[in-house]
Amino acid sequence: MPFPIEEKYIEATEKELNVIFPPKFKERMIKDNGDTLSSRRPYVEHIQLHPFFDKSSKKRISRTCNHIGLETKNEKEADYGFPENAITIGNDGSGNQIILMHNGNSVLEETVYFWNCKTGKVKKIGKNINDFEDN
Repeated sequence: MPFPIEEKYIEATEKELNVIFPPKFKERMIKDNGDTLSSRRPYVEHIQLHPFFDKSSKKRISRTCNHIGLETKNEKEADYGFPENAITIGNDGSGNQIILMHNGNSVLEETVYFWNCKTGKVKKIGKNINDFEDN
């Protein structure tokens, strides 16, 4: 169940990952930190968004332990060809990742992509996070 998050936790993740998240993504996550979304794409019908790590209480720590920073670190260390300029913001439950990317300047684009863990291919699935519906 998603819940709001203070912007300071998003800023902490930006510092940890050395990126800047896009405004629409930040706005959505401030309202609902982590959520299950629906997509109209046949190969990715449901998306489980990773939350930002929230240290405000023991309950929130436990509910955000699969946070964006940790999940991105795990994907990059796994050496499966995860794109170097990508941050994982969610998954489809099958190992494939939902990602945001930057072009080398650390400013993540609004465009949402699907990274296939078997083929290594990246496909655009939305112009921004608001292209997806809450489940």
